[in-house]
Amino acid sequence: MQTLTKTLTGAQILIETLKKLGVDSIFGYPGGIVLSVYDELSKQEDIKHYLVRHEQAAVHAAEGYARASGKCGVVLVTSGPGATNVVTGVADAYLDGTPLVVFTGQVMSNLLHQDAFQEVDILDITKSCTKKNYQVSDVKELESTVLDAFKTAMSGRQGPVVVDLTKNIFSEVAEFSSVDKIEFDVSHINEQEVKNVLDEILNSKAPVIISGGGVIQAGASNELLEFSKLLAIPVVSSMMGIGGFPCNNENYLGMLGIFGNNASNQAVKNSDLVIALGTRLNDRIRCCFNEAELSKKLVHIDISPNEIARIIKPHMSLVGDIKSVLNKMLDILKSDRVNASKYSKNNWLAQAVSLKTFDKEPLKRSENLHSFEVMKEIQDCIADKNLTVVTEVGQHQVWAARYLKFLSPRKFITSGGLGTMGFGFPASIGASVASNNQPVICIAGDGSFQMNLQEIATCVDYNIPVIVIIFDNNYLGMVRQFQEKMCNQRYFATKISNPDFIKLAQSYGIDCIRVDSVNQIKSAIETAYASRKPFLIDVKIEPMELL
Repeated sequence: MQTLTKTLTGAQILIETLKKLGVDSIFGYPGGIVLSVYDELSKQEDIKHYLVRHEQAAVHAAEGYARASGKCGVVLVTSGPGATNVVTGVADAYLDGTPLVVFTGQVMSNLLHQDAFQEVDILDITKSCTKKNYQVSDVKELESTVLDAFKTAMSGRQGPVVVDLTKNIFSEVAEFSSVDKIEFDVSHINEQEVKNVLDEILNSKAPVIISGGGVIQAGASNELLEFSKLLAIPVVSSMMGIGGFPCNNENYLGMLGIFGNNASNQAVKNSDLVIALGTRLNDRIRCCFNEAELSKKLVHIDISPNEIARIIKPHMSLVGDIKSVLNKMLDILKSDRVNASKYSKNNWLAQAVSLKTFDKEPLKRSENLHSFEVMKEIQDCIADKNLTVVTEVGQHQVWAARYLKFLSPRKFITSGGLGTMGFGFPASIGASVASNNQPVICIAGDGSFQMNLQEIATCVDYNIPVIVIIFDNNYLGMVRQFQEKMCNQRYFATKISNPDFIKLAQSYGIDCIRVDSVNQIKSAIETAYASRKPFLIDVKIEPMELL
């Protein structure tokens, strides 16, 4: 390995280290503490900086970038409120296992713990929602810390890392080493344990695979498809796992959990073995099942040993990279030692597929346009375009998860674990950046969109072609639904006033269309897609609809 050294300032070392790591995009917001870093960014062209209008949006944009590309998202903000504004995004990334490195500015090291202007203890604040956090107050430690931060974010179960940088290190000098290659940790699997799990699967009569977000992170979609087809095993997915298995495949039953498909939930109940791949089995899934019964038939496979038995004790478990595990199982099945057709679950698969008749069409509550009707039209429009769809959080998010069909991974991006309103629009910006400014559809509720609508300006500044489709019903729809069911229709603090979204879009200088009937939707989306510019579609929908 060739190593060259040169003396640079801390600000230069930070930028050069990011280049060495292959970083091409940073989402951020400047301030006095990090001014030296921004000055160095202005002198180079390898890394593009995207100026957002709020630091929380910077993190969500970096999440969208990471989720769409499989690379590590990078954020740069200043100290104090700049740092505290990133916390929601960091927590969101932590629960969904999204790899980020978030750089926060900090006061001079000699002013630490003195309540200096814009000083906060961001390490203490973020220690519960990061894989690891660091504070660098010595420039000699900067390069190695940044390298370790990226390694931590990308290795094992991925997640966010915060690196807090005191102002003094940016002007101090140290040696910078140019290393040819940087390697991330690789998860090793126990081959005997893989064989044991495979035997359990082969000897079962009615297995079901749960495809979680870990399948997508591992890049194991092709292996899962081959494995499922080889043994004729039905597949369901968590919300975070949508797209990890092609939704048009005959083996696919749909999303699992409280807002999932009846067929998926019933198949898991009828099964004799549940193979959970890269999913935390959170409460939105577990609430649909008897946990004691699920525990008895659960095989949990995850790259993180901390996830195994953390929530529900499995009958059998395996720690390892899902792609490696599935490849090993496929090698065994294709060898002369195993006759895969002998263990095929064709009869069970047919029974599981027949459960799709339990999935009912939702009822219309009025003559107004309903969300599920809009989703069907969106699906028709995007079916041949392979577009990335990012959602905000609420009823519209669930309609999207149910009705849109994704044939490949990293095309459906949503906030799963934290359920962050305001996530979707800035995440759409990052997803578009990751795909070389291809159009991205952002499905948003009127409440969620108003959390970060200021990022229209970011779209305009960089001509990022995000197509925002607002489901406009003047309600916080999901909470209103809960009030209808649990509060005897006492609707309190859920009816919201909205701006005129068309005038709002026009004030930012982007094109827009208002839609209030089914036959207008396709034309509006096609117009937006053809523009290759930021575009807003305001869809008036029935306010009292139910999932």
